[in-house]
Amino acid sequence: MKRDDLRAFLAEKPYDAMVLTSEISRRYATGFHSTAGAVYLSAKQAVFFTDFRYAEAACAAISDFEVREIKAGQSYSSLINGLIEEDGAKKVALEDKTLTYAEFMSWSTALHATAARLEDGVESLRIMKEDTEVEKIVAAQRIAEQALEEVLNDIRIGVTEKEIAARLTYLMLHYGAENMSFDPIVVSGANSSKPHGVPTEKTIEAGDFVTMDFGCIYDGYCSDMTRTVAVDHVTDEMRLVYDTVLNAQLAGIACCKAGVSGRDVDAAGRRIIEQAGYGDAFGHGFGHGVGLEIHEAPTASPRGDSPLPAGSIVTAEPGIYLPGRFGVRIEDMLYVIEDGCIDLTDAPKSLLIL
Repeated sequence: MKRDDLRAFLAEKPYDAMVLTSEISRRYATGFHSTAGAVYLSAKQAVFFTDFRYAEAACAAISDFEVREIKAGQSYSSLINGLIEEDGAKKVALEDKTLTYAEFMSWSTALHATAARLEDGVESLRIMKEDTEVEKIVAAQRIAEQALEEVLNDIRIGVTEKEIAARLTYLMLHYGAENMSFDPIVVSGANSSKPHGVPTEKTIEAGDFVTMDFGCIYDGYCSDMTRTVAVDHVTDEMRLVYDTVLNAQLAGIACCKAGVSGRDVDAAGRRIIEQAGYGDAFGHGFGHGVGLEIHEAPTASPRGDSPLPAGSIVTAEPGIYLPGRFGVRIEDMLYVIEDGCIDLTDAPKSLLIL
């Protein structure tokens, strides 16, 4: 149970209790999604507060936290103060990274205890996924792959980037996604040189690369994948760039295992691209963590000093982008284990010419 993990974390810190207010942290702790609420956790008490809109559903869904409804005119801080006084808590940790400075100071003033910074408390626990979390991420990934398989039939000359993005969105929802992990990126031709380009009314043309970066959410957990396909034909250089990106991805995947730093995984892939003469065309990191958020720890980038822990999930997404001409990115999700990694993505990635 996440409650027990949070309590174990709390026992090692100089806090008597913690208050979780961010939507993601509340969902991590309770397994319940709401746009309003607060969690109070101490060695003695575990309480989830929310308003009338969610109270009934929360009571039915949450088993390891007591659910209490906040009434009109009440404040979360006043209700939490009652728990602080029952516990005799002297120091309470707040999520300083998700609260604005004004919000943090408001909570600090309102609470009947000294406010402390929780810093990376919940985020550090979220890095290593339990089996049930991995299952949800894989389920989200399978939905995205099913959408990809079908949308390939829609990619043809004359169709717009927006139409492909809309079709991907529809298909993922149709096959069981609760939402998108992020707005799908669908870029073609010269637009494909923009790593985070926005779908436009541009129509697909013969000789275009089409890059699709997308994912969906299943029971709170995200998937993330990218595939680049070609339409009608490719040039020799386009094929060379595609093969270089694929080889770079495979090199990073081969390097990825528990204990290896994210920087080293990035370097393994980046080296292939640099040796091919495209080093300046790969400007982002090799990968990032995925879970309840589409971007979370750990990171596989030049800044990734920390070793990747077993149980973490990171993307493998090198790319080459030639401004005004074309770009290629290929992305899978990797589950890090002691002696390597498991590729959670089950979709072909050899060059496909439609």
